[in-house]
Amino acid sequence: MDVRLVRLNYLNDNHPLFRTMNRAVISLGSNIDPEAHIRKAREQIGLQHCILAESAIVETEPIGFTEQPNFLNGTVLIETDMDFVELDDWLHQIEKQLGRVRGSNRFGPRTIDLDIVVWNGRVVDQDIRERDFLRKSVLEVWPDLMI
Repeated sequence: MDVRLVRLNYLNDNHPLFRTMNRAVISLGSNIDPEAHIRKAREQIGLQHCILAESAIVETEPIGFTEQPNFLNGTVLIETDMDFVELDDWLHQIEKQLGRVRGSNRFGPRTIDLDIVVWNGRVVDQDIRERDFLRKSVLEVWPDLMI
């Protein structure tokens, strides 16, 4: 009798049991129909990732280019199996789906702005240290974070 051992590959490196879970704080901002765009962005994020906490949405004045409407800003704390680059690319896809056009004025009006500001407990966007509203929003969703 010919007996062969066959290794069954039911689980591979991409299987959820083997993927590392990461925590990220994503900032959300908009000044073009901001209530609708922030709501839609949060919905999209929630369909793909586990939302652990959401901050209040606050109104802020524009920075840099001031001749535009005020912004609405907030943050969400998520848990994801995506790595940093995957998540960043995915967020850019959401921005594009929601009509974000990147022009020469990086401080100009936008339908939605989605940025990873904290990655696994590490600040990755220095705006947290420069913008009080962002720091407060991040601490609202991750109170014991050392900034």
